[in-house]
Amino acid sequence: MTHAAPSLGGNMSRQKNPARRAATALAAMLLTGAAGPALADTLLTYPVPPQLMYAAHNDDFTVRVRTPGGEWRDLYEYRVQVDTDTKQNASLVYFDFDGTVELEAMKNNGRFAEVSVAPLSSVVKPRREGSILRMTLTKPERFSLQFDDDRLRNLHIVAGAPPPARPTGADVVYFGPGFHVPPAGLDHFPVKSGQRVHMDGGAVLKGAFDLSGIRDVKISGRGLLWDPGRAIDLEKARDVEISDLIIVNSDRKDAARVMNIRNSENVTVSQMTGFTSGKWSDGINISTSRHVKVRDGYLRVSDDAVVVYAVADCPICRQKAAQTGIPDPNPPGDTFDIQISNMRLWVDVAHALYIGHFGDNADPRTIRDVTFDNIDVANLDEDDPDWEGVIAAYSGDSTLIRDITFSNVRVDRIEEGKLINIVAGNNPRYNKAPGRGIDGLTIRNVAYTGQGMPSQSIIRGLSPQTAVKNVTIENLTIGGKPVKSAKDGDIAVSGEISGLSFR
Repeated sequence: MTHAAPSLGGNMSRQKNPARRAATALAAMLLTGAAGPALADTLLTYPVPPQLMYAAHNDDFTVRVRTPGGEWRDLYEYRVQVDTDTKQNASLVYFDFDGTVELEAMKNNGRFAEVSVAPLSSVVKPRREGSILRMTLTKPERFSLQFDDDRLRNLHIVAGAPPPARPTGADVVYFGPGFHVPPAGLDHFPVKSGQRVHMDGGAVLKGAFDLSGIRDVKISGRGLLWDPGRAIDLEKARDVEISDLIIVNSDRKDAARVMNIRNSENVTVSQMTGFTSGKWSDGINISTSRHVKVRDGYLRVSDDAVVVYAVADCPICRQKAAQTGIPDPNPPGDTFDIQISNMRLWVDVAHALYIGHFGDNADPRTIRDVTFDNIDVANLDEDDPDWEGVIAAYSGDSTLIRDITFSNVRVDRIEEGKLINIVAGNNPRYNKAPGRGIDGLTIRNVAYTGQGMPSQSIIRGLSPQTAVKNVTIENLTIGGKPVKSAKDGDIAVSGEISGLSFR
């Protein structure tokens, strides 16, 4: 359904009256056409449920959007908590468009001298006019604005392409605009095999999706999961597609992640936007699974952004693998054919891209054929040496890691932490036995600006049985300078290492 929007005039003032704000929001699901020889510009903005009007709002910024020459539409600025160490409130706005839109943002409190865009690869070029920033977007972008380099109270802008239309059929579960809670007695929304779940923009769900033991499921739409805890849990799932969702997770439960994918196969995740701020709150956690694709995502998280493990259970969050009662033709085993691509990451704690660490000594496993490609890391911060690393792999608990590629990775800033952390070892804090080593790891076309205060990178092997073999570092630059040796890259190489080469 489309509605005509009231004019917001030419000022950027905040509508403080909740009734007026609700009326504006409920009128904001728009499809606007601009005349001309080209295809019409399309703009979709979405209502905020009355239950969240003040409860979820951050008044740090005022943001609005329009098609060229059209009426301005006020966007709702969601409060998103970031950084588990400091628990600060950043802001989020979202809308969808096709063609061209104009965007304005104003910082409501205090003056500012400068503004920056993250990641640096973003094509967005703000133009300042007094206290207002103006931007023109011609393609979908997910980025953030930092005023005077404030990275904890910044503005995240999710400007997507219009999501696919709502599916039809008896197997469709539909959430329209509004505030939704799980069925009585549940903390999650149940999903059955064969269902198509669609969330319209403006739909806000206060709960998680439990996808244990399901087959052939699709979840789509521009809906938002608000403080769901473990937002999306896949356990012994198969043939699953998830796209376009936004997850805001300030839940304080252990391991309140964006997504867990465990003991599953044939999973595709695309256009996912996620924020976390709790302890151990990874972005996307993949373990003992195969044929998984994660692409075109935007994550700001308080633990590993994307992590690939070889453990059937979740030891750090004290959650055992679900007992679904469904025979598994492929019991928990190796993790392989994992493809991560076109991601923008902001890591307030721990690693950006990580493989390994946990395994199963009673049933040794292999992680293989994993690729990370076209990744932006806007910022990384970690002060525990064991958990530092933009690019990281750790072989422990009898796990073998092989045939891994990190390519086309751009790193804007390392507040604290390592650029590279490749270790085959036995960490007494987390492992019960040494790993079986790392064999075949390529780091290609990685550019780090040199900004921040990184610690020394590491490549280390423990023993002939727990060694690092055949690591290739090709076209790595730091601060614009090519790295042709370990010394050039400030990389400490020690222990059982063979086949390390720089190109």
